[in-house]
Amino acid sequence: MEETIGVTSAAQIPKQRGEALQDSAVRYAEERHWDVFPGAWLESVDGTWRCSCENAACPAPGAHPVRDDWPTQATGSATVARRLWAKQPNASILLPTGRTFDAIDVPETAGFLALARMERMELTLGPVTCTPDRRMQFFVLPGAAAKVPDLVRKLGWPPATLDLVTLGEGAYVAAPPTRFGASGAVQWACRPTAANRWLPDAEEIISPLAYSCGREARRR
Repeated sequence: MEETIGVTSAAQIPKQRGEALQDSAVRYAEERHWDVFPGAWLESVDGTWRCSCENAACPAPGAHPVRDDWPTQATGSATVARRLWAKQPNASILLPTGRTFDAIDVPETAGFLALARMERMELTLGPVTCTPDRRMQFFVLPGAAAKVPDLVRKLGWPPATLDLVTLGEGAYVAAPPTRFGASGAVQWACRPTAANRWLPDAEEIISPLAYSCGREARRR
């Protein structure tokens, strides 16, 4: 059941399933003040889901930008977002990083291990997405991309040995309920609420993330 914290905060965040992409995009812009832009979409061809880009080998079917100038298309206006998705209601919802947030991207197994450690440490988390390609993105304050490598080194981990990527300016994440081909939809591992409107700094959560990624690396 959907959480109901206040009238215009968590109650207005898109549900995991069953809500129109346009409504979700509008609410991200209106309630969280996140920039949004429409990406590719899925089309049914002979009973098979294909990406609108028409690339049969598309690595992220229905979940990537369709224009090279997508950074200029991203908007924080709910009115503009509604108009953009009215043109293509099935377009994926993409959120540019490096603006209101950066995202630390890790494998799903490491992400859930890190979540458990963060809970024990009583750390305050921002929103966290879980994608069908088994990745998780932890939303943190902007600027993380520049300092995460040094933070990881200070913790004793060579950055190149960890499957941990920070998405900042020029990158993006897909937001629920965007679908990745037939694999399923992006979901919230930690949904946006009134309690996590203020994002953590990368330095606050990098230790459990690096540890969890390091543990996964040793298992390979």
